Amino acid sequence: MIYEDIAEFAAAVPPMTALAGLDFGDKTIGVAVSDTFRGVASPLETIRRKKFGLDAEALLAILAKRNISGIVLGLPRNMDGSEGPRCQKTRAFARNLSKLTDIPMTFWDERLSTVAAERALLEADTSRRRRAEVIDHVAASYILQGALDRLAHLGRTD
Repeated sequence: MIYEDIAEFAAAVPPMTALAGLDFGDKTIGVAVSDTFRGVASPLETIRRKKFGLDAEALLAILAKRNISGIVLGLPRNMDGSEGPRCQKTRAFARNLSKLTDIPMTFWDERLSTVAAERALLEADTSRRRRAEVIDHVAASYILQGALDRLAHLGRTD
């Protein structure tokens, strides 16, 4: 099921389980995972997109192997907050994926996540070639970390 509200998503995922963050793009899907305490997001891998069936199969295999209980998809809003074609593609991917799994999903505003990931990789003196290889799953970790921080805040205010 897809939850627009992150508080509803939080209620739908079991406690003490890991979450996955996805940076969905035209050519790749960056994947990051959290620890079971949901404190830290770590970049995991990048799936090279082929077609939906193969992409979903690869993604679901990763999620099953890691016992993932929830998915946070980066929603690439425009800088003014509006949603364009990239958001529509991300939402369509989520709808199609939700037909194949019962894992709860939500969206997280990913504006500037790739910029932040690129900056971190540059600061780490990562080569251009290596940055190209890892940028998507590093961006996914920024997306997931933002959602984890929000979930932690929600947990403190309840």
